[in-house]
Amino acid sequence: MAETFQLRLVDSRMLAPSVRHLAFERADGAPLAFKPGQFLQVHFAYPDGAPAKRSYSIASVGDGSAPVVRVELVVSYVNGGAATKLFAELETGSVIDASGPNGRFCLLPNDAQPRYLLIATGTGIAPYRAMLPQLDRILADTNREAVLLYGARNEAELLYADEFEAFAASHPNFHFHACLSRAPRAVPHPGDHAGHVQDLLAELQPSAERDIAYLCGNPAMVDAAYAALKAYGLPIGQVRREKYVSSR
Repeated sequence: MAETFQLRLVDSRMLAPSVRHLAFERADGAPLAFKPGQFLQVHFAYPDGAPAKRSYSIASVGDGSAPVVRVELVVSYVNGGAATKLFAELETGSVIDASGPNGRFCLLPNDAQPRYLLIATGTGIAPYRAMLPQLDRILADTNREAVLLYGARNEAELLYADEFEAFAASHPNFHFHACLSRAPRAVPHPGDHAGHVQDLLAELQPSAERDIAYLCGNPAMVDAAYAALKAYGLPIGQVRREKYVSSR
């Protein structure tokens, strides 16, 4: 059963015009044990008093094997959203109710395929940020390769791109591709592509023997990429999905 606790906001910053990065600590001072890829549920009430909850992937970069003190979440604002109102008005020192961690969108040690295809749009990038220390160990200890395809409309909406590009620069078997559907970066970077993440799959030529895929983000992207990967012959068990729905 998931644990329930309170989180106190200790820091925050805007990552994009409608996306906020929030750093919390547990109000009881305890660290949070989680597996990279898992999520928390934030509990609150609608204006009429009805209970509500929203799920957010943990974006904290720990070492992947020990609890973290700082619990980081990435929140996308939605016009008129009840959760948006909660987070937009949240000030440093404020406390919210949460539970978790939950979910199985995690890199597994018994994955046999030599290449990870990590695919995300929007705030769906959060679990992959948390996975970086785990990927560091996996890529150092094995001959595996990881490819991260990250879709955004424009440069302003590329979240944590500098962190992934720095990781790619220090890990030859990790490749980061920014896929921009509306406008290119003012100064294009190596690995940038025009279009959607699923458009790049033809270049990567996924196969059941080589790949295990993770899909996280907009439901339309997840469905399109899932259909494309099945067409390349990946069985259901080698495609893991986490859909992010903008809820009010």
